[in-house]
Amino acid sequence: MKLFILTIIFAFIYSLSGNLLANSAIKSDTTIIYLSDFGLKKMRDKDCIKIINKALESINGDNPKKLVFQRGEYHFYPEYAIQKNYSESNTTDENPRKCAFVFENTQNLIIEGNGSTLIFHEQMQPFTFDNCKNIVLKDINIDWEKPLIAQAEVLKVTNDFIELSIDLDESPFRVDEGKIIFNVGKRGREPWKGTMEFDREGRFVVPRTGDSECLGRGWQGYLTENIIPGVVRLHYPFLRKPAVGNFLVMRHAERIHSGIFIQESKNITIKNLNLYHATGLGILAQFSEDLIFDEYRAIPNKKKNRYFGGGDDGLQISNCKGLITVKNCEFAGLMDDPINVHGTSVRIEKIISDKQLECKFMHHQSEGMNWGHVGDKINFIENLSMQSIGIGEIENFKRINNQTFILTFKNTIPKELKVKNALENLTWSPDLHVINTHFKSCRARGLLVSTPGKIVIENNIFESSGSAILIAGDANGWFESGAVDDVLIKNNIFTELCNTSSYQFCEGIISIFPIIPEFNKTTSPFHKNIRIEGNKFNPFDYPVLYAKSVNGISFNNNTVTRSIRFEPYHKRKYTFTFEGSKNISILGNTFSDDILGKNIQLKWTDKSELKCSSEQNLKIEMVK
Repeated sequence: MKLFILTIIFAFIYSLSGNLLANSAIKSDTTIIYLSDFGLKKMRDKDCIKIINKALESINGDNPKKLVFQRGEYHFYPEYAIQKNYSESNTTDENPRKCAFVFENTQNLIIEGNGSTLIFHEQMQPFTFDNCKNIVLKDINIDWEKPLIAQAEVLKVTNDFIELSIDLDESPFRVDEGKIIFNVGKRGREPWKGTMEFDREGRFVVPRTGDSECLGRGWQGYLTENIIPGVVRLHYPFLRKPAVGNFLVMRHAERIHSGIFIQESKNITIKNLNLYHATGLGILAQFSEDLIFDEYRAIPNKKKNRYFGGGDDGLQISNCKGLITVKNCEFAGLMDDPINVHGTSVRIEKIISDKQLECKFMHHQSEGMNWGHVGDKINFIENLSMQSIGIGEIENFKRINNQTFILTFKNTIPKELKVKNALENLTWSPDLHVINTHFKSCRARGLLVSTPGKIVIENNIFESSGSAILIAGDANGWFESGAVDDVLIKNNIFTELCNTSSYQFCEGIISIFPIIPEFNKTTSPFHKNIRIEGNKFNPFDYPVLYAKSVNGISFNNNTVTRSIRFEPYHKRKYTFTFEGSKNISILGNTFSDDILGKNIQLKWTDKSELKCSSEQNLKIEMVK
């Protein structure tokens, strides 16, 4: 018995010594940088950026490094911010950006937050990773003392006015010529310019309150009366009236900074990060490769009773490549789409020669990006039909100004190419895996995806107030490119909170809606190979799936059960709609008896293209 006990003790000591040696080896290989050693303490009034910058000077070389926060709350102000010029996709082009943490040409770094909360003030960009590699940012909370979105509790509603309570500490404002002007920071006038209504108990966007529907058209004609400090009465016969006790989220700031900006970087991981607010996009990654977002939450700060979450889009992936992994994440209360993965189309302005084109960024929020690189594969697109007319390879990219650039190609360009046709960069088109993620109620759609890479959307919950999934593709309006080739949508839950309000392109819970100006029955399909399998849908309204211009789409082995929680409103009165599509399969699905419509509309789609088993009892209607 004694020998047995001694053996156990010896084994324990041996194991412990082994762990200590292993930890010692890690410490000897990794440079540990404690921010507290540079004087960073838990502080509120004194700015932290100067101390941070001093510590960042010690980060150099290729050896592994770890930057460590002592757990606490730290405040950051724009006065000492690093000012850098960046062309940020889907963001207002206002430079210089005011940046707190700037990592340039940094490799092999872990930023360990230890649960710290970083509080920012006014317009700022918390984290910037520019030309970085092998970075992990983890265990951090990001918030704002005075957010650049306001919210108001609805106190009273009549036919002639509504009465609101606004927290003056969080959202100071004044009344100027009858209008509410927010006064956060030094930018001066920030007029109230957009509204969403959130349900007090459920914290979801109230159905039929998307954009102008919230207060009805013409709502900007209101005149404000101050009742007591923080309580105002808005005089106007609003066409739609909010419910007493609910909260109006009031948008007023310009989209200038991202919460986290990742540019021309590789192998970046965001792990266990709460983003409670941002003054633009939550996370923006552009021209970067192999990114992981694990336990990233762009959500409201419930401790402060906020109903708005971390920025406009929670995650914008623009012109990236490799594999983008989103897992175990959560999005709620955003003022735009939780996730948007896309490329950027540009327009041909001039055909200089048989190998040279002058091109232009067509959306003002995409200007200035390094769009082309030597060796990039380029798709030439006839923009009216959205058909490809060839593939080219870049030999040289030359910027003229923020709007225009010249591309030189290795081989001659197609003779059919014309001015106003478009180009898409196929090289910067990622694969995408979205797994175990919760898309709670936000202003617009849930997941936007336009990339020819392999897409897997699996085991997620969708509660978005617009379409849960939008697959678009465009070279005429937003110029967000990308025909999909391989999409699997599997084992997800789509609740009755999906598609409760009408936004652009929201033609179904899943909406496949490329912008094709000259679209008719002879147009070749734009998208292909989309499989929707083993999901649970809980629609309160008619449209479940709308698919335009797809070759190869299946809706198989799903369960569709009607909800009676909300009143139907959508103009589309079909469960399934297919326009200009081929190779359609609707097999093995289970429908509750009371599903609205329980029907299929085929437009510019031959009935022979549809495989639909009779036991599903779906009515088919042909439209010429």
